[in-house]
Amino acid sequence: MLNRSALRPRHKNSGRQHEGKRFPSHLAWLRKRPCILEGKPGHVCMGRMEAMHVDGAGGKGVGLKVADYCAVPGCSEAHRLYHDHGAASWQLAWGIDLDKSWRFYAAHSPHKHLWESANA
Repeated sequence: MLNRSALRPRHKNSGRQHEGKRFPSHLAWLRKRPCILEGKPGHVCMGRMEAMHVDGAGGKGVGLKVADYCAVPGCSEAHRLYHDHGAASWQLAWGIDLDKSWRFYAAHSPHKHLWESANA
């Protein structure tokens, strides 16, 4: 037997937790960049290009991603490896500092004015 709560419509979140954190144009720009692992020995880029959110950048919580500007470009395979092994192991294995990397891409994005004005 179902509870009455199972029949009630779900409460829709306000979306405020995403204010100043979502920048789809920046993610689209990242997906046009080469994979961060391109040319690394032992890696073969596979799949489509994705924006990999760097969890250690801060602002992450239960059900929340970090801000879109805290992302780097990676192929599907690089992204899968990142989630399978965790950020620390992934960075050690590939010799990449993800904190410096997302900051580099954020600083060079043609869309950085969006989060600079949102966070001002």
